[in-house]
Amino acid sequence: MKLEKGNKGNEIGSNQNWIERLSKSNDFVHEHTSLIDKEPFWISYYRTLISTDILHQDVLPFLQKQLPLEELKSKIPVQEIIFTKNPDEIIQKILNGFLAIQKQQNDQECLLINIANSNFRDVGPPTMEASALGPQIGFIEELDTNINLIRKRLPVPELLAEEMKVGELSKTRVAVLYIDGIADPENVNTVIQRINDIQYDHIQDSSYISAMIEDNSNSLFPQSITTERADRVAAGLTEGKIIIAVDGSPNLIILPVTFMESFIAIEDYSYSWILSNFFRLLRLAAIFISTLISPMYVAIMTYHYELIPSRLLDTLVASRSAVPFPPFLEALFLELMIEMVKEAGIRLPLKIGQSLGVVGGIVIGQAVVEAGLTSNVLLILVGLGTLASYTSPVYKFSNTIRFIKFPIIFFAQWFGLVGVFLCFQFTQIHLLRLTSLGRPYLSQYPVRKTSFQDLWIRTPFSMQKLNPSTLRPQEKRKSTGTGKKMGPVNDFYE
Repeated sequence: MKLEKGNKGNEIGSNQNWIERLSKSNDFVHEHTSLIDKEPFWISYYRTLISTDILHQDVLPFLQKQLPLEELKSKIPVQEIIFTKNPDEIIQKILNGFLAIQKQQNDQECLLINIANSNFRDVGPPTMEASALGPQIGFIEELDTNINLIRKRLPVPELLAEEMKVGELSKTRVAVLYIDGIADPENVNTVIQRINDIQYDHIQDSSYISAMIEDNSNSLFPQSITTERADRVAAGLTEGKIIIAVDGSPNLIILPVTFMESFIAIEDYSYSWILSNFFRLLRLAAIFISTLISPMYVAIMTYHYELIPSRLLDTLVASRSAVPFPPFLEALFLELMIEMVKEAGIRLPLKIGQSLGVVGGIVIGQAVVEAGLTSNVLLILVGLGTLASYTSPVYKFSNTIRFIKFPIIFFAQWFGLVGVFLCFQFTQIHLLRLTSLGRPYLSQYPVRKTSFQDLWIRTPFSMQKLNPSTLRPQEKRKSTGTGKKMGPVNDFYE
């Protein structure tokens, strides 16, 4: 909607147009603050978007004076006040909780005052990434509060935030954060360009953004990490990562990432480096157990009895003697049952879901064994695999592991251990080809010394002197000891 200068009729028409467009909604208010028609002021706002306390305490008392809008702007004690004549901007600001003030109803000039209702839940501990040690602060659904939590941890002017709006209808605020001088400018430009290229009506959560800017949207493996922990975000920024914060979402996106970062918990840094390495390797082993334990059972029990020790074979034969199904159907049935119990526990109300997950799993499992539908040995193995699938600190990666075992079970039924090996090789080839923001996802090739500082294993803090080379950081040293930049350290990266 454009206004022609010098054409008063068009200006009044445009002014009336935005009032008429907004007045179609019952929660829009357009009223006169005076009993005399020729006296100021006219105010317009959505009563469902504003704070009535700010309106009555900080705005309306100043509207009793005969002041021009420019002078009124300096009198009202509200931080964000805009003077504009653009009807499109007026509409957009009112929809964001602003109050529009006009001296007369037909005036084109408006004073826009931010009195938006900003009631959000209080900052609390993270729910999906709980830890026994370390900070207990998680993000919430308000963008400015989340950026505030990050800036409190990194109070440096080099921490930059570039904000944009995404979504034709939702107009969702999205902020890209990085540390200037550390983050690779190519990574920053790539993220901003991909976000600007998004063509979608409604952006409801940060998961929408992560799915739309991934290098391979058809891959099961997440090429970004979503986190609600402020300490994890701050640590990523100092290494040269890019952070994407979305208004309305408590989960922030970290880019680029590697495969091994899915096994790194933030509380690893609260233990000694020896214990941290033990737990990290335990999580890595748990992923292999969760993925392969059921397919290996199917393959061995179907084709490779000779691999089972004789004493264990007697136990397995006695366990399966009353089971009428082949190992493939037995394992598939039990895995699907466990998945349904987990899904039901998530979807049901909290207290009911907890009872179903604990009591329901035990009762159903015992009933299935007693009915002879599955063996108690397989029940133990599936339970172990289910526990192992949740050892990853990244929830999206756990979902990947939950799903990937099913195609391996089918290949184990068709080809035995050869089928399991083929699936493993296919997954490894896929991971080798996968990238995150153009950087190698698996981080195995080329091998860098920085990968052995805090990726595959965690060394003592005294040995973690370099940022990960896979991020191509501008500043390669983590600490100089003098507060001055020491330049690149190419001999560690070549």
